[in-house]
Amino acid sequence: MTAQTAWAEAMRYENRADPYPFFDELRKTPVVQVADHLYVVTGYREVLALAHDPRISADIRRSPLAATLADETESATGVEDVQAYGGRQPSIIMSDPPDHDRARRQVMRHFGPPHSPNLIASMESDIVRLCNELLDEIKARGATRFDVVDDYAYPVPVTVICKILGIPLADEPTLHAWIYDMLAGQDLGPDAGTEEGRIRAAKGRASSAALRQYFAELIERYLHQPGEGLLSDLVNDTDGPDGPMSPQEAVSNAILLFVAGHDSTVNTISHCVLTLLRNPGSFELLRRRPELIPRSIEEVLRLQSAVQFFPSRSATDDVEIADTVIPKGAAVHLMYGAANRDPHRFANPDRFDPERPDNEHLGWCSGIHICLGGPLARLEVNLTLETFLRRVERPRLVDDPPPYRRSQIFRGPLHLMIDIDHITD
Repeated sequence: MTAQTAWAEAMRYENRADPYPFFDELRKTPVVQVADHLYVVTGYREVLALAHDPRISADIRRSPLAATLADETESATGVEDVQAYGGRQPSIIMSDPPDHDRARRQVMRHFGPPHSPNLIASMESDIVRLCNELLDEIKARGATRFDVVDDYAYPVPVTVICKILGIPLADEPTLHAWIYDMLAGQDLGPDAGTEEGRIRAAKGRASSAALRQYFAELIERYLHQPGEGLLSDLVNDTDGPDGPMSPQEAVSNAILLFVAGHDSTVNTISHCVLTLLRNPGSFELLRRRPELIPRSIEEVLRLQSAVQFFPSRSATDDVEIADTVIPKGAAVHLMYGAANRDPHRFANPDRFDPERPDNEHLGWCSGIHICLGGPLARLEVNLTLETFLRRVERPRLVDDPPPYRRSQIFRGPLHLMIDIDHITD
């Protein structure tokens, strides 16, 4: 199998449930050209090195794929509709220093230590209450079958991120529909060229525009009438060393924070349940030894990476690595999901090992773009899994593999149906 074929197969929707055999093929040459101006990096050592290499830019406007990834009806800057991070200015994840560093500082002032040390910790009681309420609802229905995604994994992180950002929870269903269509329309594989792919792309562009408009209006309201939440704090911060974030940049980062603030967490919770039920004895092991829950979550993040890669990276100079020269100007995909199964880094890389030592995975990226919401996501996943283990009796998978969503970037089940005996008090 050629590298070009392996790449196309890995991106094809019919292989979304298990792209890893094609990543294994690609990893035979850990840095390889798979298309014009496009290099894919699948080796752990190589991904880690390039994630920290200042010659690899995150600014989508510098990538040769910008025109392909952007909405062709918009301007040619390549910023507007790339991934889930639309807006007229790049978000943190798609910018380079010094803009990246300044914007990250502005956000972190209102999200984590030292300026907001209690924000994440204060969410714990809300998360536990939400988990129990959701299971109580399933129990009250007398259900012995439910969807882990829709009935449990999704509502918790989306409710929490709405509260943190200051998004009215009543608006969430509308935002959910827009985000679903937007991510489904941003296909980086061969399916994009089909008639169905073009229809999805058009629908995704419309949803992306609606999402941008929504956040532009919300931020405009907060500029005139400050309220509770990070978005209002971000555009009204007159005390910080960097001042308030501009409304245009705040729109881009609002979409980033909302989508990344729940989507990858939903995928991780769902994959935790899926992985435990795929591996006989694992569910019972964690029930007996709950101290293994955090390590098991990290192992799931390695096996089923919440973020598989980002499409905005490009080389600002010739970069020689693994006997390959990535030429200046080429797009570079750092494949975190492939690197996390590199046998040169992890023994028995396809095996779920809840006691795996030295598990320095790349499930939430690495380098300056490492996920700033990682501590919140880990808290959410830990508490949702802990509650699930305690209250759900004898869960069994209905379908394996379950259906997956279309996104190659945020990879996760669309639904995860399980049968259970009952839910305890």
